Amino acid sequence: MSSTNIMRIAVDAMGGDKGPAEVAQGVHAAARASNSRYLLVGDPVVLEPALARLAPVCANIEIVPALQVIEMDDPPATALKRKPDASLVVAARLVKERKADALVTIANTGAAMAVSLLSWGRIKGVDRPAIAVPLPSLKGTVVLLDAGATVDCDPNNLYEFAIMGSIYAEQVLGIPNPRVGLVSNGEEEIKGNALVKRTHALLLQNLQGHAPFHFIGNVEGRDIFRGNVDVAVCDGFVGNVVLKTGEGVAEMMLQMLREELNSKMWMKPLVAPLRPSLRRVRTRIDYAERGGAPLLGVNGICIIGHGRSDHYAVANACRAAERAAQHTLIETIRQRICDTPPPPPEPEPRGA
Repeated sequence: MSSTNIMRIAVDAMGGDKGPAEVAQGVHAAARASNSRYLLVGDPVVLEPALARLAPVCANIEIVPALQVIEMDDPPATALKRKPDASLVVAARLVKERKADALVTIANTGAAMAVSLLSWGRIKGVDRPAIAVPLPSLKGTVVLLDAGATVDCDPNNLYEFAIMGSIYAEQVLGIPNPRVGLVSNGEEEIKGNALVKRTHALLLQNLQGHAPFHFIGNVEGRDIFRGNVDVAVCDGFVGNVVLKTGEGVAEMMLQMLREELNSKMWMKPLVAPLRPSLRRVRTRIDYAERGGAPLLGVNGICIIGHGRSDHYAVANACRAAERAAQHTLIETIRQRICDTPPPPPEPEPRGA
């Protein structure tokens, strides 16, 4: 962290579907509302005029030149070597060299993962990284992890995800004593596939000692959106399916509401009074409100935004990076992982 306690956020300006001008606008909005310093990494020929069109001028934005771009079809594992001057690589290097406290990117998720891992390494004691996505629920926010970083997991990986997700929910999102649930196809401990059964038995055994998180047992998919859990733990395959399904359902419901409210002439006078409520609903379920998801387990703060992020989502991703840096997220995870004894040997799951 900066010695002056002013956060320095490196932003990969060249990723995303909407182009660098949209990223620049989001960074500009975040910079206007913050004392943090923003390092906008990308092609100055593109970024300088994009910033010049925005008023007022923000003295806390600096353009850091990077003339290469990691495309969506570039192999993530080789991006660091093939494109050393790519905006994502340069932004990660700024964090590694302690010239920035966090990285924000809306580039290829695989590339963001690979570059972060290869540039910074993993936190000691963490075997696999996890993407922790904040999701809306009827009771607030739920952290889902892993949402796609590690698709093939073992019980020890999920144990580490539970620790890291609990820390993020508590320290950054402000959820006291977050409830950690294991995503399964039923609440009973005998439910689930082999991984879920083995992990449940491991977590249940861990509760008999000094538990580093508040485990409440198995939870079903509906419990996530009902808010019956604060941290939902699963492998990256299941998590990504849950995430994309949730996005699709939210988009479908909003579209169905629009179609129904506009389908009959007699309903049109009723639409205007409903607009404030509809806007609030849209805000509650919009991914742009949360901005991005942290890649937990790597030795640096990386916030990954949705590829479709507009300037509003980018600004919120920048704020998410600020909060993570202010709450010394990496140091807290490192300390908790190191202070927590390794999980006990895997017991034989019940009902196996």
